[in-house]
Amino acid sequence: MLLRRALSGALIVAAAFAAGAAPPSAPADAPPAAGPKVLRYAFVIAETGFDPVQVSDLYSRTVVANIFEAPLTFDYLARPYKVKPQTAEALPEISPDFKRFVFRLKRGIYFADDPAFKGKRRELTAEDYVYSIKRHYDPRWKSPNLYLLENARLLGLSELRKEAETKKQPFDYERPVEGIRALDRYTFELQLAEPAPRFHQRIMTDAAAFGAVAREVVEAYGDKIMEHPVGTGAFMLSEWRRSSRMVLTRNPNFRELYYDEEAPADDPRSQAIARALKGRRLPMVDRVEVAIIEESQPRWLSFLNRQSDFMERLPNEFAPAVVPNNKLRADLSKRGIVMDRAPLVDSTFAMLFNQDHPVVGGATPDKVALRRAIALAYDSAEEIERVRKNQALPAQGIIAPTVYGHNPALKSEMSDHDPARARALLDMFGYVDRDGDGWRELPNGEPLVLEVATQADSLSRQSAELIYKGMKSVGLHTAFKVAQWPENLKASRAGKLMIWGVAWSAETPDGDTFLAMGYGPNKGAANHARFDLPAYNALYIQQSRMPDGPQRQQLMDEANKLLIAYMPYKISSHRIATDLMQPWVIGYRRNAFVREFWKFIDIDAAAQQKARQ
Repeated sequence: MLLRRALSGALIVAAAFAAGAAPPSAPADAPPAAGPKVLRYAFVIAETGFDPVQVSDLYSRTVVANIFEAPLTFDYLARPYKVKPQTAEALPEISPDFKRFVFRLKRGIYFADDPAFKGKRRELTAEDYVYSIKRHYDPRWKSPNLYLLENARLLGLSELRKEAETKKQPFDYERPVEGIRALDRYTFELQLAEPAPRFHQRIMTDAAAFGAVAREVVEAYGDKIMEHPVGTGAFMLSEWRRSSRMVLTRNPNFRELYYDEEAPADDPRSQAIARALKGRRLPMVDRVEVAIIEESQPRWLSFLNRQSDFMERLPNEFAPAVVPNNKLRADLSKRGIVMDRAPLVDSTFAMLFNQDHPVVGGATPDKVALRRAIALAYDSAEEIERVRKNQALPAQGIIAPTVYGHNPALKSEMSDHDPARARALLDMFGYVDRDGDGWRELPNGEPLVLEVATQADSLSRQSAELIYKGMKSVGLHTAFKVAQWPENLKASRAGKLMIWGVAWSAETPDGDTFLAMGYGPNKGAANHARFDLPAYNALYIQQSRMPDGPQRQQLMDEANKLLIAYMPYKISSHRIATDLMQPWVIGYRRNAFVREFWKFIDIDAAAQQKARQ
């Protein structure tokens, strides 16, 4: 009863959105809210830091993308996904051979204030992007995204990095290179050695990795730069308790930017949002508070008790009760809670196999047979039903649905569960139980133990149980090593794990972002499996230099099939996200390629405050 009384006004708005009707339009200069507008929600995994050059995990990247800005971005509502200018005046000038890209920046964009600027307002310039791109090549920062730039082959930059490494001297930021240079205060160009038709879409839309960083800030904070993010974006970090809580507040230096997103004609809900918010100055909220709540039950209770406004990705275990048949439960709908369900545009790896590991790595027939047997022993369908509660689709290959290169007609061994075939493969290649203890040994008679890295959270525990069950069914002994997710990520990049389960989210709506996980030179970055097959590498390079079309699709299909045949990754599913919003949250739609979505959200502060009284 209290809830209904407190939320009566907001319930009307939420019901209208749910039905696709337009809520009452707010004027461009909306009246002040009852107190500051605060968006509160939780991450399930702790952040690692806030330097675009150093972070790679999803959660840190989400915060970073709301602080820093890339020249381009994706329209928040548009489907199909549409690239548009952000700090750039317009889309870049692109040469006919796709090797030269020229960006012209808007004037009057300023960084958030920081002591590094010594009391002066600091305008964004072309040199900031030149410096920020060069930082990825600086060995000091160990950029996990360097592979994206090196694959694009910016002229002269890899050579500059190699010289710094060889001579063991600081990276020379002052030396001009053809690959990236400022043409004037607001214009910079990038030149590539090979064609890259999607370079601007793949690289220059990603604020979390390639947002502009001011050199003065990096030099002021040095190795502590992960703790001091200073960007031109809508928000700035105001409070941080590591692995516990982050508070971001509106950047007072953020330029005048107004809501002007394009909703698809066939999406009534997005159309309603676009009409309601058009012309509103961004950001619309004053403050974003992010807590770290790793366990599902406390996170769900935080939302249910109205302590959080937004639940990003409903925990799988609650899906049958909260969204039966993928529809929001009636009593929650009556409370005005709104559901947004959309693909995560990712691939989930039940297991990745370190190809440099002597037990599971290698391209010889016996090692390939072992990995394929492990994959066949694992039950992806049970994972989707039992662990993910049907909030995922079965994977046939590495490229996720909704991105270019996905082949919906593909049916492969990747989704098969066939313990009998797994046992036959193991027997054929000499993985048999020689001492009668119930576990198979290596062909040379030595013990065979599959060491699987995992985490302590409930989802990881359930996944580990499935792995153990599947491997036991074919006589393979498993041992699990538990660590924090950031520790496993670091160890995986360094090639120190044998087997690990992880997911890879698309950076742009193109399958190249998934195929990059098998490209040999990407070891230590995207290529966590450290797979390195010359035939695959050649296909990857060839497709990356081609414009979209049937020829490129054919090459992408061939590359996908090589990953299935050699099985460096056991790809189990493509996840679906179910996000829930309290009635006072207005404007949210999941866009897998816009992590800086906070500025597009509005809060009915009066309704929010009443609900919490």
